[in-house]
Amino acid sequence: MGLKVNIFIVVVFCFLGARVSAQEGGVKSNLLYDVTGTLNFGMEFSLDYEWTLDVSANYNAWNFSPTRKMKHWLLQPELRWWGCEPFSGHFFGIHAHAGQFNLGGMLPWGFGAVRNKHIEKNRYEGWLAGAGVSYGYNWILGKHWSLEATLGLGYAYLKYDKYRCENCGEKLGSGVQHYIGPTKAAVNLIYYY
Repeated sequence: MGLKVNIFIVVVFCFLGARVSAQEGGVKSNLLYDVTGTLNFGMEFSLDYEWTLDVSANYNAWNFSPTRKMKHWLLQPELRWWGCEPFSGHFFGIHAHAGQFNLGGMLPWGFGAVRNKHIEKNRYEGWLAGAGVSYGYNWILGKHWSLEATLGLGYAYLKYDKYRCENCGEKLGSGVQHYIGPTKAAVNLIYYY
């Protein structure tokens, strides 16, 4: 619970420094998360002529069967630099991420075609934190709408407990994983106000 409170405090202080007025912010939904049934919401605010703060939150509480689940929450703030002006064209970002997960019986986020006996027969419950860098592009669709694609690479520290896949299965052990690779992928539909 302490991690959630700390993350909330950091995000609130980030927003306190942002100046927000008309046409300097937007709300967004990641279409890739929508496909997996993950609830998601993002907000982006202009901080300066070339800088914005993007914060996205994701939540999935669904069981796909008694032995298959992809439950998680994830918070991912990102500081973005735009070459010309915010919300148009190319951008580079630095992001952080933190969350909790309860995954079992399947690989997360649509990688179901990949076979992995450890994932299929076990459940992993734990938390993650890390950071990375990203690149993206924003296409303006109209006065208030745009489409954005972004991909990020980085590091994530994962600490987890491993269980048998059955409901309330026996605990098999605990572990730590140092992950380096893709840490962000999004195709966002954005409404600017």
